[in-house]
Amino acid sequence: MQASRLSRQVPVGDGLLTILHQLDLAIASGESVAIIGASGSGKSTLLGLLAGLDRPTGGEVKINGENLFALDEDGRAALRGRLIGFVFQSFQLLPALTALENVMLPLELAGSASARELALTVLQRVGLGERLQHYPKHLSGGEQQRVAIARAFVTHPRLLFADEPTGNLDSATGARIIDLLFELNREQGATLVLVTHDAELAARCDRRLRLLDGRLEEPC
Repeated sequence: MQASRLSRQVPVGDGLLTILHQLDLAIASGESVAIIGASGSGKSTLLGLLAGLDRPTGGEVKINGENLFALDEDGRAALRGRLIGFVFQSFQLLPALTALENVMLPLELAGSASARELALTVLQRVGLGERLQHYPKHLSGGEQQRVAIARAFVTHPRLLFADEPTGNLDSATGARIIDLLFELNREQGATLVLVTHDAELAARCDRRLRLLDGRLEEPC
């Protein structure tokens, strides 16, 4: 994955606030990279741009050689479905679906004929084989994040983004989630890009980048 001269500005009053300033970033296949920085530094904004969930003010992002922002919204969604998994801090589970149905959803959208079997396998792998039919409101925070991780990994993505994956969890539960995230990532060999305030989580990545004043600094 490669980002070139990536910028993001938002209107503030009569002017513009620059969140990201012409960032360049290259991440090798299979690498794990942590992006750290103060609250409000633009870490989540950067992750959303790298995943094509938002559009930049300027610059480009290439994934597998394809420029995300040369695609329309449907094209970016299709690329994400083929290549990308995403773990959100707030889990982003659909409340009307069970744990099993939440994990089946990306497979069904991709037209998989084995959605139920594949989702069942990965939920058992993350220790939720007994919670398949539970709705998110009946799961603990740690269980919800395990469902979210299962959903992200079930399609065997080549690139996995994680936005503060332990941010809403207590330290003990967060440590277990970290172990699970890296264990699954090792097994599947995906490229991992995460943003975090968690020093322990960042230290387990191959490379750490600090976002400061709209620019990335390396090493840190």
